[in-house]
Amino acid sequence: MLYQLKCENCNFDLSKYVLDVKVVLSGEGADELFGGYNIYREPESLKKIAWIPFGVRRVIGKLAAKLPDVKGRDFLIRAGMKVEERFIGNAYIYREKEKTQILKNKVTGPSTQEYLRPFFEELESENRGSLQDMEKMQSVDLSYWLPGDILQKADKMSMAHSLEVRVPFLDKEVFDFAAKLPKEAKIAAGTTKYIFRKAVSQFIPQETDERKKLGFPIPIRVWLRQDDWYQMVKELFTSKEAEEFFHTDKLLLLLKEHKEKKADNSRKIWTVLTFLIWYDRFFATCSK
Repeated sequence: MLYQLKCENCNFDLSKYVLDVKVVLSGEGADELFGGYNIYREPESLKKIAWIPFGVRRVIGKLAAKLPDVKGRDFLIRAGMKVEERFIGNAYIYREKEKTQILKNKVTGPSTQEYLRPFFEELESENRGSLQDMEKMQSVDLSYWLPGDILQKADKMSMAHSLEVRVPFLDKEVFDFAAKLPKEAKIAAGTTKYIFRKAVSQFIPQETDERKKLGFPIPIRVWLRQDDWYQMVKELFTSKEAEEFFHTDKLLLLLKEHKEKKADNSRKIWTVLTFLIWYDRFFATCSK
């Protein structure tokens, strides 16, 4: 893989030099092992209302689910659910009810919660009920999110550019070390990956050390509110292919509410958009 080296703030001309990189190190696995995702802090935030009996929280959560999408609504909903119900991984976009509302064909097969139920039951049995909620969440991500999403993307993109990627955080010894760490070494002081921050705090600036966790997001929320993107997506959402699978009036409502900033539907819109592009490329085009 070739990288052109340039320096805009010095007199030395680096444009003639090329760095040939064949192998790189990557950080996949660090978040799952050492508690890097902000969602892992959720169990701590829910402890604030743990004094309320779970049965009462369950009723409040069901009532909150009927409210408009206002601040605090999701917190109340999740507070009325056990971790096995509310957490199915980082890629959860549509709730089961929402699926039935936008899909024309009946949803078949088990729900996502039903699919993961045997995994949670086995996890509970193997650890004799000793795992904390955050540890259960990590186990889900290590078993599904990491191999099914994160590592696949790294593997495909690196191979596409003839680049070999090594993932040192997934070394067996590192894995075993992380597994023995208490929760307090991962989520503490209002931040994530606490032990990492402590380990490097003397080598990096304080503002970097204390910076909030941030992944590699692309600004789809902003893009989908721009006129050109809005019109492009609207055309796809009213296409023949969209009408084959979806209730397009529901899709247009998601798009309209997002455009008017009444809700952040970016991930829901993006999920349908990528499906339609994929379907058009590999199926619809072939049948034309």
